[in-house]
Amino acid sequence: MRLRNVKGAKERIEASKYIILNYKELKGKYKKLFNNDNPIHIEIGMGKGNFVIESAKKYPNINFIGIEKFDSVIVRAIDKIADEEIPNLKLIRMDATEIEDVFEHEIDTIYLNFSDPWPKLRHAHRRLSSHVFLKRYDKLFCNVKRIIMKTDNRHLFEYSLKEFIDYGYTIDDLCLDIYSENLVDNIPTEYEMKFSSKGFPIYMVNVSKR
Repeated sequence: MRLRNVKGAKERIEASKYIILNYKELKGKYKKLFNNDNPIHIEIGMGKGNFVIESAKKYPNINFIGIEKFDSVIVRAIDKIADEEIPNLKLIRMDATEIEDVFEHEIDTIYLNFSDPWPKLRHAHRRLSSHVFLKRYDKLFCNVKRIIMKTDNRHLFEYSLKEFIDYGYTIDDLCLDIYSENLVDNIPTEYEMKFSSKGFPIYMVNVSKR
């Protein structure tokens, strides 16, 4: 369940050094924002930010951008890093449906971690792994298209595999339970830690398209 009505969230978000407020104006210019030519990875639906924050710390030669649409959630990530200096990390408060207006051939990898499964069939087009979004992502990638997805929802996982394959992606890696298979270098999300501790399998797939 999403957190709601966090007092002062909007003000804290706008004041954060990590937040990009003019994100649409930077389309095609994100390497200049980071002032380097390092790869740019984005997480769409970053939640409270554990994955994107820890990834940025672990891989200083990769630039990370976390995207989240809820003020009450992204502010939790901002609060975690308010006193830290992580130069290769930026955050954007926006809806994923805007993604084509924000990036243009400058992203190397997209992470989809524990996305909303939108279980009703009539809402399938809202799933971040649907062909609707895969088409949007085409304009984001700078070279090889790469998507890495994790979820605890078996139905969403199976649906996503079919969408990826039908859209021309190749499966490079796949795990049906990353904890039983001891996936190397896995950085968990808050949601992942909660549900894996209860014994739920966590599915992962890494796909690419040239």
